[in-house]
Amino acid sequence: MKKTFVFKLYTSKKNKHFHGYLNDAASIYNHCIALHKRYYKLFGKYLNKYQLQKHLTKLKKTEQYTHWKNVPSQAIQDITDRIDRAYQLFFKQEKKGTVKPPSFRKREKYRSITLKQAGFKLFDDNRIQIGKKVFKFFKSRSIEGVIKTLTIKRDFLGDIYLFFACEVENLNQNRAMTGKNAGFDFGLKTFLTSSDGIKIDSPLFFKAGTQKIKQANRGVSTKKRGSNNRKKAVAHNARCHKKVANQRKDYHFKLAQLLVKEYDNLFFESLSLKGMQRLWGRKINDLGFSNFLLTVKYYGERVGARIHLIDKFYPSSKTCHVCQNINEGLSLKDRSWQCSVCNIMHDRDINAAINIKIVGASTIGLGDVRPINLAIAA
Repeated sequence: MKKTFVFKLYTSKKNKHFHGYLNDAASIYNHCIALHKRYYKLFGKYLNKYQLQKHLTKLKKTEQYTHWKNVPSQAIQDITDRIDRAYQLFFKQEKKGTVKPPSFRKREKYRSITLKQAGFKLFDDNRIQIGKKVFKFFKSRSIEGVIKTLTIKRDFLGDIYLFFACEVENLNQNRAMTGKNAGFDFGLKTFLTSSDGIKIDSPLFFKAGTQKIKQANRGVSTKKRGSNNRKKAVAHNARCHKKVANQRKDYHFKLAQLLVKEYDNLFFESLSLKGMQRLWGRKINDLGFSNFLLTVKYYGERVGARIHLIDKFYPSSKTCHVCQNINEGLSLKDRSWQCSVCNIMHDRDINAAINIKIVGASTIGLGDVRPINLAIAA
């Protein structure tokens, strides 16, 4: 089982070495992309990663590119691996036109390099050696398992983070099964509605921070381009956005942990996010449904809870969960409705959550729910 531990590096003058690594890595990446474009234009093929690595090894011996030696060799290998994977995917999907070839990146937007086990040395305390330099980081927790890779990332503010990808033992068998299953319906006013009748309000963090973000945007627009004051205003704007993103991420993590501890099987409806964005725009991005599902899946794998998705075309809101009658005239404005067949009054969201649970449970063969043939699990 894979697990990632993230730590922030101490702010120090020595961090300029990391920024130097990343800037040189961006130059190497763009050089490789230029070679690929030229080679593809001439021969209609792409260079494999071994050819690129041999070429870069020769370049590092020249006076013009001797500064590339500062970048760890494993990081350079990872750059060629990234480009190779991107081109393989491009040629595989070329006829469909769904994937574009990798393109050039601005140096300030190049974010990360990856090292393998031999590219760094971790000490017992909160120190790490990369190259010949030793750095300190905020070690907020112990690192578990065997470290496979270390990824060094920087954000828009210039802060450096260390991502340790580790292989840990699977502890799913230690979890006591609760015997509970639930379906969940996403909403706009209510973030989640469960089949148990519990409603969780939508945490619109971006909406709550809109005023500060607007002020930060105005601060950037009034500063002269290239000035130090504009750089400070851009950094302040990035901090405002980062705070909103951290609030949303923290909320998702805490809610996901509560759900996977409470239920053995969690059923969700797969969403058409692009269609929802066309209807409700920025609000969908603020809620972060897709990221929340990934978070629930991550915690579910850790504790042994199972996450299932049902077909997005199944009319969960329009279907009466008692008699399976479909109310074709139901609109988005109708928050409750009465079934014309069995006369049961339904709360729109709770009814949808119950239907999601029924369909999902019948699909995986749980014995306590009658089977339904109206939807196919995604």
